[in-house]
Amino acid sequence: MNLTPADTLTSGTRAKTPPTAAGASTVTPAANPAPVSPTPMSPPLAAPVVTAGVASVTHLTEKLAEYMSPADLKKVKEAYRFSDEMHLGQVRKSGEPYISHPIAVAEICADWKLDAQAIMAALLHDVMEDQDVKKEELIERFGAPVASLVDGLSKLEKIEFQSQIEAQAENFRKMLLAMASDVRVILIKLADRLHNMRTLDVMAPAKKARIAGETMEVYVPIAHRLGLNNIYRELQDLSFCHLYPLRYRTLSKAVKAARGNRREVVKKILEAVKSTLAMANIHAEVYGREKTLYGIYKKMRSKHLSFSQVLDVYGFRVVVDSFPNCYVALGTLHSLYKPMPGKFKDYIAIRKLNGYQSLHTTLIGPYGTPVEFQIRTQEMHRTAESGVAAHWLYKNGDSNLSDLQQRTHAWLQSLLDIQQQTGDSAEFLEHVKVDLFPDSVYVFTPKSKIIALPRGATAIDFAYSIHTGIGDHTVSVTINNEPASLRTELRNGDIVEIVTDNNSRPSPTWLSFVRTGKARSAIRHHLRTINLPESITLGKQLLAQALTTLGIDPSMEDQLVERLLNESSAKSLDELYADIGIGKRMAALVARHIFGLKGGESASAPIDHNSATELDPVTICGSEGVSVQLAQCCLPIPGDAIIGQLRRDQGLLVHTSDCTLAKRQKGKEPDRWIAVKWGSELNRRFDCRIKLLINNEKGILARVAAEIGESDANITYVGMDEDKEHILHQLRFTIQVKDRVHLAGLLRNVRRVAGVNRILRERS
Repeated sequence: MNLTPADTLTSGTRAKTPPTAAGASTVTPAANPAPVSPTPMSPPLAAPVVTAGVASVTHLTEKLAEYMSPADLKKVKEAYRFSDEMHLGQVRKSGEPYISHPIAVAEICADWKLDAQAIMAALLHDVMEDQDVKKEELIERFGAPVASLVDGLSKLEKIEFQSQIEAQAENFRKMLLAMASDVRVILIKLADRLHNMRTLDVMAPAKKARIAGETMEVYVPIAHRLGLNNIYRELQDLSFCHLYPLRYRTLSKAVKAARGNRREVVKKILEAVKSTLAMANIHAEVYGREKTLYGIYKKMRSKHLSFSQVLDVYGFRVVVDSFPNCYVALGTLHSLYKPMPGKFKDYIAIRKLNGYQSLHTTLIGPYGTPVEFQIRTQEMHRTAESGVAAHWLYKNGDSNLSDLQQRTHAWLQSLLDIQQQTGDSAEFLEHVKVDLFPDSVYVFTPKSKIIALPRGATAIDFAYSIHTGIGDHTVSVTINNEPASLRTELRNGDIVEIVTDNNSRPSPTWLSFVRTGKARSAIRHHLRTINLPESITLGKQLLAQALTTLGIDPSMEDQLVERLLNESSAKSLDELYADIGIGKRMAALVARHIFGLKGGESASAPIDHNSATELDPVTICGSEGVSVQLAQCCLPIPGDAIIGQLRRDQGLLVHTSDCTLAKRQKGKEPDRWIAVKWGSELNRRFDCRIKLLINNEKGILARVAAEIGESDANITYVGMDEDKEHILHQLRFTIQVKDRVHLAGLLRNVRRVAGVNRILRERS
């Protein structure tokens, strides 16, 4: 195929009718509103996204020529020609030539001024996935960096997965890990997703909803985390449009109708602000700032406000020429309108995780209406809109990266840490989603270093954010120089100091309150590895139990073991046992799979969840450690009827059979419950809670405690509750006993103490 002269990329077959983005005119995003002004002016910086419209090769060439050398432009042309040839004859759902999509993606990347390698990868991003082009061929034609980018963007089509969810999770993991080594991967992927969302109208409703939900759940938070606010807002609105089309249309009409009513107030505020800033000799550009439709919808839902209440707040952006003038402009505006108490935030001194910097203040404007102002410099504005892609010049080596890019690089490296500690794709994606949560709190180390954490993060999250080793050895914490619980939620401005001990180890209970993906993955990794022998033993027991139920000899043949390992992705039989022991794999499902390998019924045959009670029970000694734990809700002791719950990556949790919590959870996940029994050799004491109703008289506590001691039991906790009349008291003890027989004797002895009206064992 011949190309036209060097100043364009247009191929001979498509020069007459440049391809357009399918469905582009159906949605007009509210992400980049026009300045609200009596005489509209352009914003100081062009928005770094391509509005839904014509995606032409000529337009792309013009953009690239503005910042790219002729040599780089020539390489891009070669990539375009190859992509055009590979996609020849392929069309999109809308009927447009498929090449229109790579061109549109490359145009979005060109707005960020990404380098030639990234633009080439954008043009080639679908050739491996759709046209079966090998990575080796791309390396030979365009070099290893471009091939690696394209490979990071390609899905794992050749691998068989057990479910659509698992396949999706593995694809995300591949993309995010590629992003960790080269952030251009996610920039191209976001451009790809943005154009797909702009042209989603031609899809079936169910597929539109699925893609929009996936975008809102994963890609919107990633765009926010990287500071790509324009794409973040547009993807939000587009996802909202396709997830809730009726709500979107209703709000859109309401906003358009309200604009006319607001014009007079906006004009008055704008003129007053401009005049006041000019009198203070501050060179500034002032713009009206509209909320996105999704932003309006979210605020109405979260704060239970009506549409008129949300829209009754006017927003303006003030872009000044220097850093000091941000604060001078703030003081000037406060002299014009009275500030609302508690409505000022300084994101310049303490910037957000994604690099965002601005002063935020809310003032009482004319007619008593709230007016929100964002004050920033042009450089801050550029970063606020484009984030890590602002003035993009891709460089090797941290020393050449901007402050924002360095912090982004540190976050991407944390993905690699999570990957090394995580067993599977679904768990990895779960941890990453947690870390993408946009709300943050900012706390300080004793040396005044600022640490940003997700809202709801605890002292343990703080410890792991400093270093995994510190988290693993944490024993206590002081917050603002006061001792605090490890599960204390941190608040903005807290000064946190962690106390460590080399002999300390993570506790499984930490998983119930940690917030960050890094902390969760590190704790699970430790629990998996430190108790490996115990997990292997438990897993072997569980699998033997399940195999026996199916009539299979637990001593499997070597050939069967090899096939099982190949199909389960486990490296060894011990690893498979360990996965079962910690709850990562279900013994019943593995047993069914083995049954299928032996030529029995289908490995996918339904499992009778009620059969757990008919299996040979797993023997519990009570001293297994982390792989087997006794539930704190019911504190089972030997002699109690018990049942086991396999929790993902936390091993086996033993409940009493009559535990209320266990019954409720068993109804939700019956396949995670197995029969267990107490072993015959139990050489330890077990915690048990008892409650006494006693007369309020002198010496009663001492007499009860002495009787418990005489009954050969140890007291680990004492508590007292008074009733309203102060006639009777409730005493609560946590004691350590051998078994139910020991406990029964103790209860009889304590019941005879004078002043004890009633005594019983406390249940869940």
